[in-house]
Amino acid sequence: MNTQPPAHDAVDAITDQWAVVRPDLETLPMAVFGRIHRLSAAVRNQVDQAYKPYGMGLGEFDVLATLRRSGAPYTLSPRELTATLMITTGGMTGRLDKLEKAGLLTRSPDPNDRRGLRVTLTERGRELVDQAVGAGLERQREAVEAALTREEAEQLAGLLRKLLATTG
Repeated sequence: MNTQPPAHDAVDAITDQWAVVRPDLETLPMAVFGRIHRLSAAVRNQVDQAYKPYGMGLGEFDVLATLRRSGAPYTLSPRELTATLMITTGGMTGRLDKLEKAGLLTRSPDPNDRRGLRVTLTERGRELVDQAVGAGLERQREAVEAALTREEAEQLAGLLRKLLATTG
């Protein structure tokens, strides 16, 4: 585990440039969120690659994982999925079409609302998402353990939870 951060990174270069042209600015928040953004993008790409062998990307994984996390019978409405994943209904329809065609979920009429649908994870979909979630978590674990001790990771998770709670 490399516990020494680099002396200077790309975010430092950006905040240094702002310090020259706008020395009146306090750029610490930019440094925090710039690193969060870059870290998120880097790990998102690694996790997306971990899902490729399972025939899915992050978007498809998110749908399957949301159904899996909902518990048996692994069924939600498209509206519930859309709200959970914060995507448009059009984006959700495209994902559902792809996943249904692959046999990973089914859509059926909602017995309680004749205008509604229920989306259900198939057995094949459940098996696949259970494998994919392990692969994605392994990439995340590798990234965390390459730089942080368990205690540091727990502290960082707590600090990010605190920051997230205040930013809405």
